[in-house]
Amino acid sequence: MIPKRKKSVGQILNTPKVAGYVFILPFIIGFLAFMAIPMILSLGFSFTRYNILKSPVFIGLENYKTMFTADPKFWKVFGVTMYYVLFSVPLRLIMALAVAMLLVKSTKLSGFYRAVYYLPSIIGSSVAVAILWKRMFASDGVVNALLGIVGLPSDLAWLGRADTAIWTLIILAIWQFGSSMLIFLSGLKQIPVSLYEAATVDGANGIQRFFKITIPMLTPTIFFNLINQLINGFMAFTQSYIITQGKPRDTTLFYTVYMYQNSFTYNKLGYGCAMAWFMVFVVGMLTLVLFKTQKKWVHYEAEG
Repeated sequence: MIPKRKKSVGQILNTPKVAGYVFILPFIIGFLAFMAIPMILSLGFSFTRYNILKSPVFIGLENYKTMFTADPKFWKVFGVTMYYVLFSVPLRLIMALAVAMLLVKSTKLSGFYRAVYYLPSIIGSSVAVAILWKRMFASDGVVNALLGIVGLPSDLAWLGRADTAIWTLIILAIWQFGSSMLIFLSGLKQIPVSLYEAATVDGANGIQRFFKITIPMLTPTIFFNLINQLINGFMAFTQSYIITQGKPRDTTLFYTVYMYQNSFTYNKLGYGCAMAWFMVFVVGMLTLVLFKTQKKWVHYEAEG
């Protein structure tokens, strides 16, 4: 019997199976180091009194009890965040769909227009844009100057009033519609033109074609965008932290900012971890509800 020759290291590494593991290894390491392990540690810290400088002390459910019953600011902050998500997410999706409808027809400048409209999604969450936005809505900013030009009141304190400050952040969120717009654009291109042609022959006008063809055929894309933007809405941080600092009277204090303050300003990292896991629970429940109800309004093409 001829003995089998041992494979060299180069031959082993050159196999498709090993090559696949090598290429996926950076993602696995990054996921474990920056996602999975920190999440597991934060869950453990949520049951402790921990301020980073001292060793954590196990206190059971005390952080959660304090959060729900003894922290008067918690529910106000949660309500502000829910208000922001409730208005910013639908309005952003409506804006994204409207622009996608305008850009669905290919022209020589289509690529340029799509890049321009996508740009705010890339830079919208940056500190620089937040500072620029803060200056725009200042008492002596561009927005008031434009209002003065058209004869409207130009001395509004947009960031100093409880009824307008939150809307400056919502408008910024709406402006960041680029990623959703591109996804909608891709979905619109998948709708067969023959459906519109048949509807036109049957006498359907533009509005009827939009609600009877476009929206039903686009519901899977709407569902996908809704899930993504819902999660992004609850994760909003820079807008509140840089533009308003939660003022006036905590009416723009987002959940993530308050969680950051508890963790690193008030040195209550255990409490901050408990807040983080409560938000994970809320987002998970809302996502679960959307998945459970999708059969009633999301229409997938029949297979086969």
